[in-house]
Formats: sequence, C-alpha cells, structure tokens
Amino acid sequence: MITLSLPWPPSVNHYYRRVGNATLISREGRRYRDRVAREVLKVGSPHVSGRLAVRIIASPPDSRRRDLDNLQKALLDALAKAGAYHDDSQIDRLLVERDRATPGGRVRVQVTEIHA
Repeated sequence: MITLSLPWPPSVNHYYRRVGNATLISREGRRYRDRVAREVLKVGSPHVSGRLAVRIIASPPDSRRRDLDNLQKALLDALAKAGAYHDDSQIDRLLVERDRATPGGRVRVQVTEIHA
C-alpha cells in the first residue's frame, strides 16, 4: 500500500489549456505533477503494476462549494506520471471522500493493489 499526503490539485477546469488546435497540460498542471512526483519519490518510487483500489480523502482549501470529481483527473494523472502506477486504467475501485476544510487544501491518498 502507498499512502501519501499531497497538495490540493488544480481542478480539471484549470488542468488543461487549448493552444491552437492542441490541448496541453497547463503550467499549473505541470507544477502540480512535479510536486506529486517529489512526494512519490519520498516513499521510494513504489510503482504498482496490478489492479488497484484508490481512496482519496479530500480536505479542500476552504468551505466554498466544490465538485469532488473535478480534482480526480489531475491527481490520478500526476500519480501515474510520478510512477506510483502505470496508468489510471489499473484502477478498479475509486473512493473519494470530503473531509474538513484545511488552509491550502490537502488530499490524502491510499493506493492498494487488489489481489484476485
């Protein structure tokens, strides 16, 4: 199992940018991926290759209304890019829970390999 405490991710609305005909990951999205990569390296680059269950406990930066589904894309892609697992397609179970607001926001993530 991998357990991480990560910064609040950019919403999917801020993760991508259109440049001409291309859709790119925004500067904010690239910075977030770099921060997640540093945190994953701290736990020893645990690369998991099997089927996965991911639990996300989201502590938003304030008490404004937020859609929890908007934080998943940046977070899960950043974890894959950081080498925590190959690809989001490995995830068979995804649980996202909202916790109390925390200044700056945080997400706690548990990635567990599911054994058949």
